[in-house]
Amino acid sequence: MTVLANAMWGSRAYRWWMAALYAAVAAGVLLWLRQWNQGLVLTGMSRDVAWGLYVGQFTFFVGVAASAVTVVLPYYLHAWKDFVRVVILGEMLAIASVVAALLFVFVDLGRPDRLLNVLLHPSPSSLMFWDLLALTGYLALNVILARAALAGPPAAWNRALILVSIPWAVSIHTITAFLYAGLAGRPFWLTAAMAPRFLASAFAVGPALLILLCRAFRYDAGDEALRKLRLVMTYAMTANVFLALMEVFTAFYSGIPGEAAHYSPWTWLSGGFMAAALALALGRSRYAPAAVFASLAIDKGVVLIPAGFIPSPEGAVTPYIPTAVELGIVLAIWCAGALLVTVLFRVAESYNRRSCPHHPS
Repeated sequence: MTVLANAMWGSRAYRWWMAALYAAVAAGVLLWLRQWNQGLVLTGMSRDVAWGLYVGQFTFFVGVAASAVTVVLPYYLHAWKDFVRVVILGEMLAIASVVAALLFVFVDLGRPDRLLNVLLHPSPSSLMFWDLLALTGYLALNVILARAALAGPPAAWNRALILVSIPWAVSIHTITAFLYAGLAGRPFWLTAAMAPRFLASAFAVGPALLILLCRAFRYDAGDEALRKLRLVMTYAMTANVFLALMEVFTAFYSGIPGEAAHYSPWTWLSGGFMAAALALALGRSRYAPAAVFASLAIDKGVVLIPAGFIPSPEGAVTPYIPTAVELGIVLAIWCAGALLVTVLFRVAESYNRRSCPHHPS
């Protein structure tokens, strides 16, 4: 408890950073209360574009949460000693990411009582029900595992939970992909490659973000750990771009108008960003992690979801432009996630200074 309290305080710059995050979250709460009062009409969404920035950001953060497996699996199953200091960061990042993802679902529902309907009236045939169940279970797993990792050497029950958490991490983003890939009326998403592409992008963005956070917090993860994270990031980004190109081939070589119609200038721009990020990663540029993170945040968080609605199955083109209210709430949830990451990483950093976690047997 003392470590957690100490994580809330620091240098003057740290206090200003925390104050800015608190202010952004408070402003977002006020905007959400306005949206709750007046409805989703305050957003840029409509009947034709029913999912927008909120669902896009939800999808992106589920991927970041699932990426914890890229450090948990090598450390616990393959005994990669180099990840001894970074595995706890992966679990902390997963906790913050799941919280952010659930917050985006919360604001997208319009009214908070609708979330209770999922719990009080569960529908096993609904993929959204299973997605929320998987996310909350994954959150609980990572909270338990992170707390246990801070307490000392992994016990037998801890290792059993770790073995459960690895396929669970894969499942949360697979189920999220199924939310889109199972919609027959949306050809842009109707592809068996959706789940593999989601996982590939997740396994690229997670290591990229961990590298960036280690730099920002000046966290000593070890040079070899960072090198291996860059390697995982590069391989995963290569797979992601390859799968995206396969989608382009299928859409245009088939000659089916409904397939190619969803490729707008924004879609091409997003693809160009991913290709540029991959080039930087292959070239071992220092800026590659930032480029990979930014390109995938744009692709999955901004472009992917609206592109599936435009044009509609009837061919109608309804532009989607997020409103200031929508952008403000999105920024607030990002800041809430950043606030949680800051505190959790400070806890991990404090623990790292006291003692290094034991290597798994």
